[in-house]
Amino acid sequence: MIDYQAPLRDMQFILEELAGLERIGELPGCEDASQDLVSAVLEEAGKFAAGVLAPLNPVGDRQGCRLEGGRVIVPDGWQAAYDQFRDAGWIGLSLPPEHGGQGLPKLVSTPVWEMWFSANMAFAMLPQLNVGQTEALTIAASEAQKATWLAKIVSGEWAATMNLTEPQAGSDLAATRMRAEPTGDGAYRLFGQKIFISYGEHELTPNIVHLVLARLPDAPPGVKGLSLFLVPKCLLDERGEPGQQNDIRCIAIEHKMGIHGSPTCTLSYGDDGGALGYRVGEPHTGLATMFIMMNEARFNVGVQGVALGERAYQAALAYVRERVQGRDIVTGTSGKAILAHPDVKRMLVSMRSRLMAMRGLLYTAAGWFDLARHHPDAEVADKYRRYVDLLMPVAKGWCTEVGNDLCDEAIQVFGGMGFVEETGVAQLFRDARVITIYEGTTGIQANDLLGRKILREDGVTLRELVADFRETASQLGNQTTLGDLAEALHGQANLLDDTIDWLLAHKADTAELYAGAVPLLHLLGTACGAWQMARLALAADTRIGNGQGDTEYLRGLVELARFYMATQAPQAFAHGHTLRHAGTVLSRFPEGGL
Repeated sequence: MIDYQAPLRDMQFILEELAGLERIGELPGCEDASQDLVSAVLEEAGKFAAGVLAPLNPVGDRQGCRLEGGRVIVPDGWQAAYDQFRDAGWIGLSLPPEHGGQGLPKLVSTPVWEMWFSANMAFAMLPQLNVGQTEALTIAASEAQKATWLAKIVSGEWAATMNLTEPQAGSDLAATRMRAEPTGDGAYRLFGQKIFISYGEHELTPNIVHLVLARLPDAPPGVKGLSLFLVPKCLLDERGEPGQQNDIRCIAIEHKMGIHGSPTCTLSYGDDGGALGYRVGEPHTGLATMFIMMNEARFNVGVQGVALGERAYQAALAYVRERVQGRDIVTGTSGKAILAHPDVKRMLVSMRSRLMAMRGLLYTAAGWFDLARHHPDAEVADKYRRYVDLLMPVAKGWCTEVGNDLCDEAIQVFGGMGFVEETGVAQLFRDARVITIYEGTTGIQANDLLGRKILREDGVTLRELVADFRETASQLGNQTTLGDLAEALHGQANLLDDTIDWLLAHKADTAELYAGAVPLLHLLGTACGAWQMARLALAADTRIGNGQGDTEYLRGLVELARFYMATQAPQAFAHGHTLRHAGTVLSRFPEGGL
């Protein structure tokens, strides 16, 4: 596989011009995020990703993980890499300083996590869980629990997981059966099974802290009866160190299509008297707390989409520059690299345009996280909190779907060699396939977008976002060379306004609306990508006008935006047509016709 190199120039351009790094660095608590510091962080992360994690990626894929006598054995090199990762403090990059983190904005940590996932997704899934669990415990845990557990989790000395899914329940958490029985001294004993637990068992750290959804004896039915429990792999001794093994066993690991280096475990709790755990938060509020961790995970899975797409793009670009085949379609001469073929060039430009659209959206959303958390004006903070909530399903669902497409397209670029494991792009495709499923399938994300995010508030926040589209379009219209982009973006804004009107007018047609939820998600993702590419072109054109930067690179960004508008943005209208008509057809379709 081609060596990975972090796309630092693209990352820094988007951080500065689209995500508003300077503005974020002015927020209370974010003052350390100077441009110089951020550049240094990204450069060091890029070196670690390329020099340590990327070479282990094919090793993890070949060796996988194995279960031996209840012990999970991870691939060669994982332990040394994790020790270096932990000792360098990477896990705590954006986590609270009061618990040992560095407290940098989410905007800074997002491109760093992109690098980790590009270089070695299977490895990076382990420390990612610590970040999400820290967010949940910081908000919901007692002060005593924070004092006991958080410093070890933030540092990475101990690992973390989240335990939601059960064999009979799947994504339906209302069907959760795991039970928690009080011991009488403030603790609980847990009984049941959890499946699909990433890094649920391993020996990379001396302890693993599980966050587990379970039911108390008096729990009401459904998701309103779920409580959250902290259940360590090893109970703590009088010094606060891992001691006796808790009543938790790994009874299986999944044999997966991809991400072989990450153990996906089935955990059994309470086979020998009950696994000792501690309730986090109030009774029956576990799902709300777990959603804090799940939202963090969903955003990071979206980042995995752009990360794996970037790795696939880099491999494809290197291949087309070296592979010589066929004759030039214009001159008839031979001996040129296949990048000279129009269709090959189309695939590469298409990959890059979608990468930049995803990256623009995700980094901008990371900045919204920081504005929601740190902005001193409550009204401004609320606006960006609502933007994050609205677009979380898009960040996760659309970016993972596009990431899958890019890995698939890389195989097409390679031709037959893409189907051969030695090139490495087959692994990327296998690894990427699960990200549309992790933390809720695309259908689940789409239902969330439609019901909980748009219909529940009658499209109010989405209309605010559309107004931002129009503001960007107006700015483009003021640039004499960008009028075509302004017109295209106004078209996307009009489509979204019309879509909101149609959704609200058909609010009572529940089954028909939800039949079009996934096309709605793709419509909004594609439109948001158009918005980000328009902003990219505007920023690049401004820099050209001011004589700042590499003119060829900046001109390339402008033309990349035009390519997206010409090839990707029109698909939003097709998704809109599907949204309006698919449900009606489905409602008439006979079951016997399947």
